[in-house]
Amino acid sequence: MSTTDHSLLHTGSLSYRQVSANQLSFQVAMTGTEDRLMLCLHGFPECALSWRYQLQPLAEAGYRVWAPDLRGYGGTTRPVGLEAYAIESLLEDVSGLLTAAGASQVILVGHDWGGIIAWYYALRYPERLKALVILNAPHPACFERELRHWRQLRRSWYMGMFQVPLVPEAALFASKGYIIGKIFERMAIHREHMPDDIVQHYRQQACAPGALTAMLNYYRAALRGGGALRQRRLGYPTIDVPTLVLWGLRDHALGPHNLDELNHFVSNLTVVRMANAGHFVHEDEPNRVTREVVTWLQNL
Repeated sequence: MSTTDHSLLHTGSLSYRQVSANQLSFQVAMTGTEDRLMLCLHGFPECALSWRYQLQPLAEAGYRVWAPDLRGYGGTTRPVGLEAYAIESLLEDVSGLLTAAGASQVILVGHDWGGIIAWYYALRYPERLKALVILNAPHPACFERELRHWRQLRRSWYMGMFQVPLVPEAALFASKGYIIGKIFERMAIHREHMPDDIVQHYRQQACAPGALTAMLNYYRAALRGGGALRQRRLGYPTIDVPTLVLWGLRDHALGPHNLDELNHFVSNLTVVRMANAGHFVHEDEPNRVTREVVTWLQNL
């Protein structure tokens, strides 16, 4: 792995390396030695640690698993400026990580913003994917449709607030990330799987210098920066890659109607609705999520 330096550190039970990709240094939690690469992309406001329940079991099932802190998050480089968080750059990060891993194809797994990146990657680079796994992240075409309905618009109010400069950073930074902590307290259905020390870790990493602006720039680059509109103009070709969607139905941020007519956009689709999980589905029901993913992949 010539593109990877071998400085190794441990956070909890996860082992991290710094990986050079797309002119950035990514902090990547990694495990497993098999040839089949699985790349797990986290969402807002988390980091690679969100995959703590899945990494080892997936490695034991025969996969080499990489879970990076996305650009701007955790131990990964934080480029400055809204344009650095354009969707196109996020897709190039994925390609760069595949190159660093020496993999021509990948099983791409994404939750929340990581899921949005994964959907777009499947649309634009389908030849690089063996399989696609999405956790509580809407297909862009379905989300566009749902935002025309009050049932989703009322849940997505924060996306509009995030477009304002500086004010959301100040609100989220206040009292050492108090609101970040409240997001997990309110949205985690099984708090026993989201212990206080994990929430504290998320709060601390969000309050690192420049981190909140980087995290919010994903939303700003998509809306104010026109990234979503550029992608819409490129169109939404049918995704033929085998796709598994796991959806926690008790999601406060994303309604279940985002799953409606998804089969119009994905030809080889499996959807699993999970009644006792919310937005952080892989942390709410970690064992079931891992089991669903492994069983589905084995059946392909």
